[in-house]
Amino acid sequence: MKELLQQIHEGNAKALARCISLVENETIGYEELLQLLPVNNATKIIGITGPPGAGKSTLTDALIGELMNEEKKIGVLCVDPSSPFNFGSLLGDRIRMGEWYNNPNVFIRSLATRGSLGGLHPKIIEITDVMKAAGFDYIIIETVGVGQSEVEIAGLADITVVVLVPESGDVIQTMKAGLMEIADIFVVNKSDRPDAETFINNLKMMLAPAFNRLNTIPILKTIASEKKGIAALKEEILKCKKGTAENKYSLLAEKAWQLIQTKRMKNVSKKLLKEEIEQKSKSDIEFNLYKYIRHYF
Repeated sequence: MKELLQQIHEGNAKALARCISLVENETIGYEELLQLLPVNNATKIIGITGPPGAGKSTLTDALIGELMNEEKKIGVLCVDPSSPFNFGSLLGDRIRMGEWYNNPNVFIRSLATRGSLGGLHPKIIEITDVMKAAGFDYIIIETVGVGQSEVEIAGLADITVVVLVPESGDVIQTMKAGLMEIADIFVVNKSDRPDAETFINNLKMMLAPAFNRLNTIPILKTIASEKKGIAALKEEILKCKKGTAENKYSLLAEKAWQLIQTKRMKNVSKKLLKEEIEQKSKSDIEFNLYKYIRHYF
């Protein structure tokens, strides 16, 4: 494991991919690997989230280009939705970032949610920490795009960019209690479409009374497919500062809570639950789910 970590530190992409797979699949020895990870507070984590169709992948691709102009080393984790039956990826739309696959300063890895409801991979915390061991300047995490449940990214990222489109309209009202509250930067993508200015003004009006913040949340216009507005987004990200001592400890506590929760749920199998529930339901017409689950507590 120490040899693998040394290879990662030296920039070996194959070793990094192998370590991510070890963690993702919980291969024997992965916990030892995690415990050997060095502390890295220098790498900045950028979360890209927003509803489906907002153009997150295209925006991420354009943002990689801008950061590469700064001669930065970039890691990218793209989380795709997965099948509820075999947990495999349903999209795999990383073709939009094909330009960077052979670039030695860019590492891109696709992950499936595997049933996780927060728009992320169930091992995203551990995988991100493995990525940080590679010494990237920035790690960009693009979430699935599932709406209000996608707030987990705020607990992982140093900067959260919420991407919207002019057509979002009244949808932002339904997201207000979740997705809209986690943004450090708002991006209105596809801003060349009709009513973009009206949408931005409405967004500003909605944010003004809803959030009690010392600093106004930036709202930027982009056309990611034409790489317009991306330079301004990069500058906003570079100057965005988030991370007081209190936030740092809150983030560590959140990570610890999620890791402990995952560990304790490890022996609970959905497949086994389904089989047991099916069997008991057929044998007992008065089957009560709440009585059934009591033995798990």
